Amino acid sequence: MAAMTTHLDVVSAEEKIFSGLVESIRVTGIEGELGVQYGHAPLITPIKPGMIKLVKQFGKEELIYLSGGVLEVQPDGIVVLADVAIRGEDLDEQAAVEAKRRAQEHINNASSDLNYAEAAMELAKAIAQIRIIEDLKRHK
Repeated sequence: MAAMTTHLDVVSAEEKIFSGLVESIRVTGIEGELGVQYGHAPLITPIKPGMIKLVKQFGKEELIYLSGGVLEVQPDGIVVLADVAIRGEDLDEQAAVEAKRRAQEHINNASSDLNYAEAAMELAKAIAQIRIIEDLKRHK
């Protein structure tokens, strides 16, 4: 018997990254990890920078980096809206490592003109990208 599916759209400010049927998704909301599958109760919640793990129809998995955004679950489907969304395989490891280094530098430099909260957010985004890249390497 085939798994139940629901329609998912992952949309960034620039483009639609994914549109199709999924068996489930996993994403980090502001209050922790969320798993959503067919029949989930309606929900709207902010999401943190990190990844969305899709289990597409027939079980194939895909990872997408999200800079944060909003998750909306309705009876007819799921929508993820993010400022930035990048397929895991399209992430640039060197750029993520450099962004992490710069953010850590700004956090450690008290005289920096960059706001601590902004630097912490940039650090979280860089770490999220690096985790996705490492996860993809482990599963190849």
